[in-house]
Amino acid sequence: MTIIGARKISYMFSGTLVALSIAALLFWGLRLGIDFTGGSLLEIEYRAERPAHQAMLDALTTAGISNILVQPTNERGILVRTRDLTEEEHQRVLAALSLLGELSEKRFDSIGPTIGRELRQKSLIALILVLAMIVLYISWAFRQVSRPMSSWKYGVAAVVALFHDVFIPLGVFAFLGYYYRVEVDTLFVTAILTVLGFSVHDTIVVFDRIRENLRQYGKEDFESVVDKSVHQTLGRSINTSLTVLAVMAVLYFFGGASTKFFALTILVGVFFGTYSSIFIASALLVSWHNYTSRRA
Repeated sequence: MTIIGARKISYMFSGTLVALSIAALLFWGLRLGIDFTGGSLLEIEYRAERPAHQAMLDALTTAGISNILVQPTNERGILVRTRDLTEEEHQRVLAALSLLGELSEKRFDSIGPTIGRELRQKSLIALILVLAMIVLYISWAFRQVSRPMSSWKYGVAAVVALFHDVFIPLGVFAFLGYYYRVEVDTLFVTAILTVLGFSVHDTIVVFDRIRENLRQYGKEDFESVVDKSVHQTLGRSINTSLTVLAVMAVLYFFGGASTKFFALTILVGVFFGTYSSIFIASALLVSWHNYTSRRA
């Protein structure tokens, strides 16, 4: 069975993942970080052994700081997430935690709720604009392709694959947010935009080979031409993706806490982006062509 010939299996697999991701988003939603909701983020590292989690919570409560989330990072570090703190409260938090051991402050970020709402709106606009520009670019790039598929259909197929590539990481982070309190921030949006760019680049490489093969093997069946094109670009797609995945894996396991989930987003997105370029985007062209042929 060929790759394109097995498209029904690919559709069922991808459809199940996307459906689960949408369900996770509807029931759990994303846990938004302080970039989008406003609040303060403090990262510190103890010189010696990190104190017990409950001891740190008790110290912060005694200092008069409520609604606290304390997360361990690395071997001796912690992240403290809370409401928007004044400078006086910031110093009280440092003083309370320093009673448990000598520490050093790595960073302190404070974002107001107004800025958080503005960042949330701009992030959504950025995603919509990127998708719109991708459709326009692919339609323009394939403007000389009219048979057997119109150029705009290549753009639509690419965007459907991109929705697949976006919803799955969103579903993963909805799951992580619900069970492990993982938050999404502007770095997450940056990672999603990176995934979109990488995925559409991979898809265009396959589509471009389809365009070349249509000129060379135009008399052959469209499905055969598409399958041949996918096989010709298969090695390139996998090798390029493995390079990115290897770098992101190193960043995830050995990088800092601030880039850990940025790397995880790209890991998930690039993996499924490569999968969709091979098994979804090109297969959609064949299914669409077969459907219109039957109706004609």
